[in-house]
Amino acid sequence: MKTVTLSTLQAMKEQNEKISVLTCYDATFAKIANDAGVDALLVGDTLGMVLQGYDSTLPVTTEQMAYHTACVKRGNTHSFIISDMSFMSYATPEDALKNAGLLMQAGAHMVKLEGDLWLSETIQKLTQNGVPVCAHIGLTPQSVNVIGGFKVQGKSDEQANNILNAAKQLEKSGAAMLLIECVPSDLATKISQSVTIPVIGIGAGAGTDAQVLVLHDMLGLNNRPAKFVRNFMGGQPSIQAAIKAYVDAVKDGSFPSVVHQYS
Repeated sequence: MKTVTLSTLQAMKEQNEKISVLTCYDATFAKIANDAGVDALLVGDTLGMVLQGYDSTLPVTTEQMAYHTACVKRGNTHSFIISDMSFMSYATPEDALKNAGLLMQAGAHMVKLEGDLWLSETIQKLTQNGVPVCAHIGLTPQSVNVIGGFKVQGKSDEQANNILNAAKQLEKSGAAMLLIECVPSDLATKISQSVTIPVIGIGAGAGTDAQVLVLHDMLGLNNRPAKFVRNFMGGQPSIQAAIKAYVDAVKDGSFPSVVHQYS
């Protein structure tokens, strides 16, 4: 398989080819995901919940993110690697430059930051210093205590307009990719059509350029899965077959279906 780069993902958006993204935290699963054809691996701070047993992503540190990024890098052969920046590691542009450098040196091809318009200066600084950025909007789990829980965002006209405007501005600031979490599907589709960069969705309907799920969720290991999760392990002979089924479903548009979307 050919190595997937940022240019590859941009071309896939322009050619209306769906992009498959999956979280990954170690070398073994990186190799399995590569063999199954996953386009991009997200080293997510969700590791705080699915690996470390916390009830949120907040306790995860930059050092831990760098460690898991390095593990994924060693098992990776061709997928594009995106690494989350941990809570409070990009509070200032200076913090962001320092901590993003650690993730890039560990093997990331791009870093992901949660926020909206306040990220503009930071995104500009990172991009100028050779760090591609994915901006995470909509439901931002690192802000769970401000939001008041894991709730769908963009349900009101005002909220929807704010998220749409943020997406456009973050692209202008230099973001090379967007991730939209837990928003109504029509809003996510509108955002995907309003920006030129690839848009990854999770709980955002089928109209985005890419889909991502947490590895443990799509393998059916979560006893309380979110509405947008589908268990791909059922009926499959192996984990690799389950991940391949996920990739195929993203590519042919059968996932997410209506039952996985918010209106």
